[in-house]
Amino acid sequence: MKRQTAIVLGVGPENGLGATLSRQVAEEGLHVFVAGRTLAKVQAVANAINWAGGEATAVDSDATNEEDVVTLWRAAEAEGPVGLAIYNAGNNMPGGVEGMEADYFERCWRVCCFGAFVFAREAARHMSPREDGTLLFTGASASMRGRAGFAAFSSAKGALRNLAQSTAKELGPKGIHVGHVVIDGGIDGEKLHRGLPDYAAQRAQEGRLIDLGGIAEVYLGLHRQRRAAWTFEADVRTHNEPW
Repeated sequence: MKRQTAIVLGVGPENGLGATLSRQVAEEGLHVFVAGRTLAKVQAVANAINWAGGEATAVDSDATNEEDVVTLWRAAEAEGPVGLAIYNAGNNMPGGVEGMEADYFERCWRVCCFGAFVFAREAARHMSPREDGTLLFTGASASMRGRAGFAAFSSAKGALRNLAQSTAKELGPKGIHVGHVVIDGGIDGEKLHRGLPDYAAQRAQEGRLIDLGGIAEVYLGLHRQRRAAWTFEADVRTHNEPW
C-alpha cells in the first residue's frame, strides 16, 4: 500500500505559516506537497524538508485557478492517498467599501473562498471513496466578525467559514474530518514583519504575536483526533490578546 501524502496549499516564505505547516506535516511521516503561487518559495521550503530527512514535492499552484488545484490533487494522489489537506491561501486585504474597486473585492473572494471551494470539492472526490482523511482551512478574526475598512476580507473569510462548516456536515458522515482554524491576531512570521514592521514590533513588545509552531500544533492536533471526538473549529491567540 502506498504511503499517505499531504497537501498544503498557500505556502509562501520559509518563515511563514504555510512553510511551518509543511515542515510539521512532513515530521508526521507524510510526503507533503508544498504548493503556492511562487515556485522559488515553495521549492525552497520543499528543499529544506528534504534536506532534513522528510519527503516533500514543490508545486507551483494558484489557488484561484481551478485547473491548477485539480492538477495538484492528481499529482498528490498519484504519489499516495492524501490523508491530510490544508487550505492556507488568503492574505489580509483591507479596504473601505466606498473606494473599493469591484475586481479587488472579487480577487479577495476568489483567494479566500472560491479557491477553498475547489480544494474542498477535490478533497471530497478523492477522500470520500476511502471514507478517510482530514481537510483543514485557515481562518482569521475576520471569519467571525466584520470590521470597518475590511469589507472584502471579512466577507470572504466569513464565506470560507460557512463553506467549511457546510463541508464538515456533508463529509463528516463519510469519514472525513473537516476543520476550521481561527487565527485571532498577528502571526509572528515574515509577512507581518516585512509588510508592517512597526506594527509587528509593537505587537511583539506587547506579547501579542502568535507563534508559528504553536499554530501548526493545533492543525496537527485536529488531524490526530479520534472519530468519536472531532472538533470542527479551533481558535488560536496569544495569552494576552483581547477578545
